[in-house]
Amino acid sequence: MSMPRKAKGMESVSWDAQGNWDARGNWGARDSGGREFYLDHWQARLDRLRESHHVPGATLAVLARGQVHEVASGVLHRGTGVDTTTDSVFQLGSLAKIYTATLVMQLVDEGRLDLDAPVKEVLPDFAVADAGATETITTRQLLSHTSGLTCDFTYDSGRGDDCLARYVEAAKDVGLDCPTGTAVSYSSLGYNVLGRIVEVLTGLTWDEALKKRLITPLGLAGTMTLPEEALSHRAAMGHLGELGQDPDPAPAWDPMPRSAGPYGRVLATAGDVVRLARMHLDGGLAEDGTRLLAEDSVRAMQRREVDVPDKWTVSADGWGLGWTLYDWEGTSGFGHDGASIGQYAFLRVVPEAGVVLVLLTNGGDARRLYEELFGELLRELAGVRMPEPFGPPAQPPAVDITPLTGTYKREGVLITVSEQGGKGHLVYEFVDGMKDFSPPLEMDLVPVAPNVFAGPGSGAYSADWMPVVFSTLADGTGCVYIGMRAAPKVG
Repeated sequence: MSMPRKAKGMESVSWDAQGNWDARGNWGARDSGGREFYLDHWQARLDRLRESHHVPGATLAVLARGQVHEVASGVLHRGTGVDTTTDSVFQLGSLAKIYTATLVMQLVDEGRLDLDAPVKEVLPDFAVADAGATETITTRQLLSHTSGLTCDFTYDSGRGDDCLARYVEAAKDVGLDCPTGTAVSYSSLGYNVLGRIVEVLTGLTWDEALKKRLITPLGLAGTMTLPEEALSHRAAMGHLGELGQDPDPAPAWDPMPRSAGPYGRVLATAGDVVRLARMHLDGGLAEDGTRLLAEDSVRAMQRREVDVPDKWTVSADGWGLGWTLYDWEGTSGFGHDGASIGQYAFLRVVPEAGVVLVLLTNGGDARRLYEELFGELLRELAGVRMPEPFGPPAQPPAVDITPLTGTYKREGVLITVSEQGGKGHLVYEFVDGMKDFSPPLEMDLVPVAPNVFAGPGSGAYSADWMPVVFSTLADGTGCVYIGMRAAPKVG
């Protein structure tokens, strides 16, 4: 059954009698046990979990057994009370990186870009503060977050079509979080450089390239990049507040500059995000059979480029070319998370089951909603068991933190780890160009494993506990991961 505007489903691909997914090219996905999606049940679960976790509004889209199902719950704005519907658009945050990565791989397919050539071959003016990195950083490293470029370089370069060019120019003095190629360290700056590569090679702005090369061919009528485009749609408002309480509307709908597009500025319905992911699941084919990406490129994006020491912040086990990669007790998956001001997005794909899940939310304890809802969906539809939420065990292990004490530094951030009263203690402070960004954060560390500690959570992405993970760079230098960013030990 279907309920107009609140829940809907539509046919998308076919199955044979044995459960093999035809997928217009025999891509080889298989339904795990032929599990059905019961719309009324999942509508009720979304309603109940959304309310219990104080999430004002949410949309859920699911591809299961070749059919796309969409449900919606709550309100888009607690101040206006406008209902959330399946055609409502949300800010996707870092899910935008998947769109940019797909555009980049299209250029690889066309022979216009070499993943392993220095970025400077395409962008002669590209530079960062480290002269050696300027000459050697490659597109592959940008896609896999191994370039060493920092994440937190936010620069408003205006609303003009030259905003990305100006952004990349302004980044010339930005330092690295860690040496190029020595570790995975999440980088939004790197994805803006990728967006600029797209512009130079296509002769289009990033926004135009996205529309021409992905949005239009895939028929994504509910996907856009600019706020004025969202005005003709039902748009979600982000909400902020203490976890465990009903949040209030954020002070601004979207404070990000236009230059944030390639790393964080796509708006879409949950169903449209599923349709983009389904193209990857279908081996690069659009629903009408048009090839948008070569099968080799689809596989390359899902192939592990690097392991991820911090396996909890975004549930990552590894990273491919754009995709976050998961290992659910031997079942492989891919996806991505995203966040903007009070809005949180979650995308998970289980290739062997032909299942895609997308959850878009506008505040509250979105992380717990995701954990509970996706835990149930993945178990029921794909036979997959998600890991337990991060946190210390009831009886934390005894860990000597002394070898880990010291100072760690990445671009704009200084982290000091010490021992106080037999316990680990951490101070996280913004320095240099980011020194006025926020007051220092202090926390005691609770051991989880010899190199893994839990600190008090500070938002929807960390809930009760935030992972603090100690590791080493490829050159043997110690480092600490907080928020998927690597900070090398400096003292």
